[in-house]
Amino acid sequence: MTEPLRIVFAGTPEFAAEHLKALLDSPHEIVAVYTQPDRPAGRGQKLMPSPVKQLALENNIVVLQPPTLRNVEAQAELAALNPDLLVVVAYGLILPQAVLDIPRLGCINSHASLLPRWRGAAPIQRAVEAGDAMSGVTVMRMEAGLDTGPMLLKVTTPISAEDTGGSLHDRLAEMGPPAVVQAIAALAAGTLEGEIQDDSLATYAHKLNKDEARIDWSRPAAELERLVRAFNPWPVCHSTLNGEALKVLSASLSEGKGAPGEIIGASKDGLLVACGEQALCLTRLQLPGGKALNFSDLFNSRREKFAVGIILGQAVDAQ
Repeated sequence: MTEPLRIVFAGTPEFAAEHLKALLDSPHEIVAVYTQPDRPAGRGQKLMPSPVKQLALENNIVVLQPPTLRNVEAQAELAALNPDLLVVVAYGLILPQAVLDIPRLGCINSHASLLPRWRGAAPIQRAVEAGDAMSGVTVMRMEAGLDTGPMLLKVTTPISAEDTGGSLHDRLAEMGPPAVVQAIAALAAGTLEGEIQDDSLATYAHKLNKDEARIDWSRPAAELERLVRAFNPWPVCHSTLNGEALKVLSASLSEGKGAPGEIIGASKDGLLVACGEQALCLTRLQLPGGKALNFSDLFNSRREKFAVGIILGQAVDAQ
């Protein structure tokens, strides 16, 4: 066994915290943790620490939260930690070359896709949205480009027809940490060679936003079914029903014809809505002020709201 390494960890969300847990259980020394500055969250907009910060503080690890790593002071602070390796997981800040050059063994990143597919901010959701058959985690050596570095290790998983952005996230959050620990051991032993990415195969996973979660009923139902799964639990696909917000948390592909967005059937099995091609059967919904419910429960209590002929996504005065 090689000597334990001095590791600095940089990450922010829950996906990154799972990796930090694995490193805390490894023989290596976590000398400091970098994470994004606290952000306002919830109805009160109180400043909230990231999952990574919370875990680091619970384990008495120094936490650093610079708004950027591009200035000389922040870089000197990192260099003073004398790290052997910097492990980065969903950190959210660009690392300039001056930072990448600081650790003796460089910097590695755990990225939730099978690179070079889905470089960028939202690889998990984009894979589900696109109907990819496979996903996974790629551990790579970092360079100045966005997710462009040599690939050190990959683990893969099929994407099922039932997977959501949330379920795939949770699975990859289990698969990634052991892969990183394995890659670190091989790096320390000098036995790991990187595979150069083929840039011609690269796709970009744009950051998610709430606007693109608004359902365009003129799109094919097959695309919308994937979108509903990809954007669950966030940002959650949505439309309107008689001018009120309607969140769609699950849906299945079905047959039927009508104007895009038109309710063409309603039963305990679901709310049948016409799309540009085929129809979507909405099976779990959330109305304003309520919690998410299976449509069978809504159908029992609010049947009159879901009359055949109503068009979802339409302004009230247009009906």
